[in-house]
Amino acid sequence: MLRLMLLRHAKSDWSSSGMPDTARPLTERGEAAARLMGGYMARHALIPERVLCSPARRTRETWAGIATQWPPDVEIVFDEGLYATTPQSILSIVRAQDNATRTLLMIGHNPGLQETAELLIASGDVELRERLREKFPTAALAVIDFAVDKWSRVHDRSGRLDRYITPRSIAAATS
Repeated sequence: MLRLMLLRHAKSDWSSSGMPDTARPLTERGEAAARLMGGYMARHALIPERVLCSPARRTRETWAGIATQWPPDVEIVFDEGLYATTPQSILSIVRAQDNATRTLLMIGHNPGLQETAELLIASGDVELRERLREKFPTAALAVIDFAVDKWSRVHDRSGRLDRYITPRSIAAATS
């Protein structure tokens, strides 16, 4: 079995109108959401062997926030191909992964991540699948399992949604 986790970057700052999109930082709320999601992932044994991350500042800062509660040996690769890309491009990156990696996390942007999740998921909790289709907010995490042993065998509608988590759903569960 292979596991792909898709994490949208946390809430970013839009206050500087002249700033290039790739340079936008996280807001304080975004930093807190990244730490919250990192803690959730650590508590639920959702630590990947490899992380592919868009090089945009907000995705790098999301990575920094989630990784604070993880072991230091998680492999991180910053991949230009994850910035402003299509589901087909993301799927190509997934299919090219080394099969020694069983759990992969991609940190990127919408609409690409949400559309990729929708493209890959064939089964799983119906209510969660519908929530994912309705909205993939900042710092949302989709965990998709595949009953294959090679990344090259991942294809459209071949995954099962294991869980779909948002910072809001974590906060609701703990209050």
